[in-house]
Amino acid sequence: MFRQALLVMREVAPFEWEIEPTPPMRVPGRVFASRRMIESGELDNALQQVRNVATLPGIVGASYAMPDIHWGYGFPIGGVAAFDVDEGIVSPGGVGYDIACGVRLIRSDLSAEESRERLPALLHELSRSVPTGTGRGGGLQPGSKELEQVLRVGARWAVERGFGDESDLERSEDAGALEGAEPGEVSERAYERGRATLGSLGSGNHFLEVQEVAEIVDQDAAAEYGLAEGTLTVMIHSGSRGLGHQVCTDFLREMERAASREHIELPDRQLACASFAGATGRRYYGAMVAASNFARANRQVMTNLVRGSFERIFGPGRDLGLVYDVCHNIAKVERHGGRDVVVHRKGATRSFPGQPVLIPGDMQRASWVLRGLETSLQRSFGSTCHGAGRVLGRGEAKRRIRGEDLKRQLDEAGVLVKAGKVALLVEEAPQAYKDVSEVVDVCEGAGLSAKVARLRPLAVLKG
Repeated sequence: MFRQALLVMREVAPFEWEIEPTPPMRVPGRVFASRRMIESGELDNALQQVRNVATLPGIVGASYAMPDIHWGYGFPIGGVAAFDVDEGIVSPGGVGYDIACGVRLIRSDLSAEESRERLPALLHELSRSVPTGTGRGGGLQPGSKELEQVLRVGARWAVERGFGDESDLERSEDAGALEGAEPGEVSERAYERGRATLGSLGSGNHFLEVQEVAEIVDQDAAAEYGLAEGTLTVMIHSGSRGLGHQVCTDFLREMERAASREHIELPDRQLACASFAGATGRRYYGAMVAASNFARANRQVMTNLVRGSFERIFGPGRDLGLVYDVCHNIAKVERHGGRDVVVHRKGATRSFPGQPVLIPGDMQRASWVLRGLETSLQRSFGSTCHGAGRVLGRGEAKRRIRGEDLKRQLDEAGVLVKAGKVALLVEEAPQAYKDVSEVVDVCEGAGLSAKVARLRPLAVLKG
């Protein structure tokens, strides 16, 4: 048993720790972590947020934390919580500002070894084709009616306009669009920001990465997903851009008023929420779903831009199929244990049985493809980690790491990098993150997901 400040934790299963439910907690906290992570204290600040979430009305089971947990807005990043649809709440802090930020992976039939000499040209072409940076868009500029369709049907909008094909939708979470979108609940300001940024990567921790399938762990699952050792893949990490950020901003103000009106006691103002069955909660959910569909369309458009770049460098006829697209900042109505619940995954990935799970790491070490497990349904509402998880804040990373040193470090590791600003690159330095392989080991040990393939970074495009 470990005693953190105000918290009592005990190990209840391999890689699973319980925070004792003391008032005003309604349920315990459940933390998936290695003993090293617990003893090192690297989780301490975020554990208080796990406890805070456990106080919210209608929470079911426990307040969960994945091994990549770190401090976030309201909920910890790496936090999962499910709330009863009739008696529970919905909270923007449990989704995040970048609604439906997520990852998609494109496989190829190209050998990494044989393609190595053309990687610099490919990275340059990708940087020309895929817009990056704050405020930059893909040049599509859809009108209001067109953008409303994006918010309703998500990636299907892109496919119907030639940015991919039906097979992409078949290999996407929710077939590329979540039901329940209410575009009318999205503000005009959010529409303006979405119109300007559809089809773009963004900045911060968003990236486009060319990778090599360096190791296959599960041959059968890898074959099913179309992955072969030694081939190139492309991982895209992006979200709903300014549109999603604006939706979150707009509703946080409303949620504060709703929480007061509904007499919801909040241990932290950042947990502003409303009853899911109430008017404000339903309005937020409809707008959040609309923003999530924008994110899916955004990644689908970029997939088409990636395919065009490969064709220009390697010639036509390449096999660039989608492995999967999955979100890791979202709230969804799902049925678990015979009841309907609103599952909030804030920096956590859905991990349903057999489903591909995409876990980006840092730009030097590795990313992973995992497989969802049946046991995750019982242990975490079908959820697992979403990445490596930060150990240094952005400001601390900039104070500790020099841009020229990072560039030399990546050169020595054989990783090509193209970034708009060196300062932003430093914020995302490998030293700022946990080792994703340790995080993945915990998730596998806890029965949340299983390893399929390790991906090694070769070339990285950042805003």
